[in-house]
Amino acid sequence: MTALAGCDAEPSPPPPPDPLQPLLDQALALAAAYDRAIAADPGASARLTPLAADHRAHAAELTKLITPIASAAASAGTTTTDAGTTTTDNGVAGLRAAEQAAQRNAVAACKAAPADRAALVGSIAACRATHAEALR
Repeated sequence: MTALAGCDAEPSPPPPPDPLQPLLDQALALAAAYDRAIAADPGASARLTPLAADHRAHAAELTKLITPIASAAASAGTTTTDAGTTTTDNGVAGLRAAEQAAQRNAVAACKAAPADRAALVGSIAACRATHAEALR
């Protein structure tokens, strides 16, 4: 019998996670944090709903950039509770702290992003900074 070509070859390693995956995870986590804050204080809905919508829009745009293979690989090992995206039950103050940490992460991602992604990532960083100020 002859050996089939490629049968003894080791499978190629999965592609590395997309560098923007943590930004996507944070956008989704922030939107969920706003939803929890609104559920806890429905009177804050008018103030917080637009901010949550911004994070969902960011997630949609980031999803368009991230390749499906990299996204699936990254999702398997990444949680949405990365530093800067979790909040405790201290309402607006917790959201503000999460926005500030997420904004710092977005700035770092912007600095490392290739030119074709830097504009979107920079816009996300600016929006997160605006959110932190709006939550004062």
